[in-house]
Amino acid sequence: MTDSTPLPSGRSGLLTRASVRDLLDRHGLEPSRALGQNFLCEPSQIERIVRLAEVGPGDAVVEVGPGLGSLSLGLCRAGVELTAVERDRYLLPALAEVLADHDHTVIEADAMELDWSEVLGDRTWTMVANLPYNVGTPLLLGLLTDQPRITRFLVMVQAEVGERLAAAPGERAAGIPSVVRAVHGTASVVARVPAQVFLPPPRVESVLVAIDRHPEPVVTSPAADIIELARAGFGQRRKMLRRSLSGWLDVAGIEAAGVDPTARAEAVDLSGWDALAAEYGRRRGSP
Repeated sequence: MTDSTPLPSGRSGLLTRASVRDLLDRHGLEPSRALGQNFLCEPSQIERIVRLAEVGPGDAVVEVGPGLGSLSLGLCRAGVELTAVERDRYLLPALAEVLADHDHTVIEADAMELDWSEVLGDRTWTMVANLPYNVGTPLLLGLLTDQPRITRFLVMVQAEVGERLAAAPGERAAGIPSVVRAVHGTASVVARVPAQVFLPPPRVESVLVAIDRHPEPVVTSPAADIIELARAGFGQRRKMLRRSLSGWLDVAGIEAAGVDPTARAEAVDLSGWDALAAEYGRRRGSP
């Protein structure tokens, strides 16, 4: 604590709107729009996130953007072994105050530039986080692609981002995020989060997305090839595949993969992208 004043909290012991305002005032802080800071201040929502994360005593949990520690405190009270990654050094004294009675690790770093392999080591992790809106998508897709030690994610993101991540083939929200996610795991939007539970309230709706990594690979082609073809297809998503993939496969190649050349990218499921990548690989390797 920075002084003898007790930190205001709800009956649950978690931070409330009054707690968050008190911390901001005493530490001379203001939420940063540039860093996408919107602080959770509703204990019932924090409890719901921890419950949906399905974590408990001894579980290794990594949190990106802990801010003032609202969610961090809920996770620590659940008994997890928490590692939090915070970029904003001005928030660290307030975060330390909130978590003073709990074992935890705080890493001052930009999550987009962090050496994640060094942080994660050889343990299995769950990521639970209210991700900053400005980096949520690239950070999450990068971790899905490169950090298999994180086997489960429960993240709060913009509703539009969450719907894209969880989209199934044929849905309007289907795109590169949903293909990358499908290569590595399953996803669902498990809850919607009202703006009123944040300080300050964001101007967009938020959702909680749960992603569970596949225990074994579900594709046979290199993930990079699948994503390259999907990126080409969705780059011209209004065009048929025979046009959008013309730089990679001709009509005969698309048909050989068992995919309709007149289909559009959002209609192709993961097995279709896998087959297209396999055909692309065969033809690329041909003399």
